[in-house]
Amino acid sequence: MTAASRAAEVTTALGPGWLDPDYLIQTFGLVGILAIVFAESGLLVGFFFPGDSLLFTAGLLVADGRYLPPLYVTIPLIALAAFVGDQTGYAIGRRAGPAVFRRPQSRFFDPAHVERAHGFFERYGARTVVLARFVPIVRTFVPTMAGTSRMHYPTFLAYNLLGAVLWGVGVTLLGYWLGQYDLVRSNIELILVGIVALSVLPMVFEGSRAFRASRRRARRPVPDDDADESDDTR
Repeated sequence: MTAASRAAEVTTALGPGWLDPDYLIQTFGLVGILAIVFAESGLLVGFFFPGDSLLFTAGLLVADGRYLPPLYVTIPLIALAAFVGDQTGYAIGRRAGPAVFRRPQSRFFDPAHVERAHGFFERYGARTVVLARFVPIVRTFVPTMAGTSRMHYPTFLAYNLLGAVLWGVGVTLLGYWLGQYDLVRSNIELILVGIVALSVLPMVFEGSRAFRASRRRARRPVPDDDADESDDTR
């Protein structure tokens, strides 16, 4: 069994079979990868796509010499799809404004995802455009939120370009390089699970920070209005 096939088994265990990166790549090839990267980066309905594991598996398959063009073709196109996706998300937010985030909860839209992205913006500012690339779900909502908040366009453009290159090139290269080592090939399950865990860690950290902040606010003494009124009458 190849490294890519074993990686696919892990990702299938973590989600629906039709989201198996190996299946997606074998069925749709590079065009499918580019479409998924674009949708996950720029369309709010793309948050469920397996971006990180898809790029990692793409790198493995390029190393195996199967299904995909050489690295020098695959990587620039992936980075371009990520960049154009974020630009599209920004344009949607710029045109639609806050109304795009006021939709009621549904199967394909959860306001909690918006709150998570908003928390990143409050903490990291414009750097969120880069950092969100490595955080599933958050990376889908951040470009649209940047457009809605009227982020300075040249600033967004620069951070978007940086994030697209770091994520699109970096994760794919990681899969390509690691896929060439026998030690890595024999332990690809653990490596892929580790990548998924690392992707989730920022969300866990942000949620923990928000929980601690809410606990601190709950412990603060409530102002005694009666005492204030009595002081005013003296």
